This record gives sequence, structure tokens and C-alpha cells, in this order.
Amino acid sequence: MMRDAGIGLLIAWMVHDAEEVAVGPRWIRARLPELRERFPQAPAGVWRWMESVDEREFAMAVAVMGTLVAGAAADGQRTGGRSAMYQAALTGFGLHGLVHLGQAAALRRYTPGSVTSALVVIPYTVWARAQLRRRGILRPTRPRDVTRGLALAVAGVAGAHLLAHRLTARPGAARTAGDHARIS
Repeated sequence: MMRDAGIGLLIAWMVHDAEEVAVGPRWIRARLPELRERFPQAPAGVWRWMESVDEREFAMAVAVMGTLVAGAAADGQRTGGRSAMYQAALTGFGLHGLVHLGQAAALRRYTPGSVTSALVVIPYTVWARAQLRRRGILRPTRPRDVTRGLALAVAGVAGAHLLAHRLTARPGAARTAGDHARIS
């Protein structure tokens, strides 16, 4: 049964990111004025970046991230869930789902990814971790692992968006890759 967990990660990720691709960029554009008003302390670069990402670039970033998830899922499949890479990706995936639910709670409304986080991401993560624990192969998750996992997830998403920007940039476009670097 655990041999299917690796593929399960990829399937759960695909379902979750389908929601994000279908809704994300339009939702952000429609809510940007409200978000700016609600979070005035956010750096201006964040808002410029959010305004600049179109559906094509967003979908490309998701595809880039998908290659990372597919690699971790394949390693999990190959090792029956023993892979450190798979287990780290699994932990990161579950934490990512909690972040989505936190965003929805903070805004007190639907946010892209929150439905599949509640229905797919977190249940899959809990199930897969329970299977690993039952088999005695779940690596302990220490606070520094959580911090490292979140940092790697943020770096992965940022890198995926930067690469997607470069791959989808149209000649003569007003924004530059430096726009992404000025977010902080």
C-alpha cells in the first residue's frame, strides 16, 4: 500500500494545484485593492509582483513546481516511502495546506487552494504520515525540519515563479526579472 503513497503525493498535488491554476490569478487581481488596504505593511514589490503575474506565467510556475513534486513522488514510489526527499516533500505539502487554510481564516473568505487543502492536501498528508509511522519508517519531524521545509517551499515557489517569468516573458515587456527580486 505504501508504494502508492509516492504517486498519491503527485495526484494530491495535481488536484490541489488545478484549483490554484483555475482560480488564482483572477482571484488575486479581483481582490488586490482589498488586500492592499488590509495589509498596508506589505512591501510595494509584493503588490507589483502580484499585479504582474498572468495566467500563463502562473501555470508555468505550477508546472515547474510540479517537476519538483514529481521527483519527490517518484523517489517515494521507488523507496516505498522511505526516501528523505519524499518525506520532506510530504511534510512541506501538508504545511503548505495549513498555510492556505490560515490565509482563508485571516481573510475570513475563500482563497485559492483552500478548498483542496481541506479536502485533499491535509487528509492525504495525515494518511500518508500515518502509513509511514505504522510501518516504522517515518522520520521524526523536528522544529528545525519544519522551518527548513517551509524555507525550501518558499524558495521553490519563488524559483518556480522566476523561471516561469523568464520562460514566458514577451520581448519588450515592461517588467523585468529584477521586479521579482525586489519583492522583499
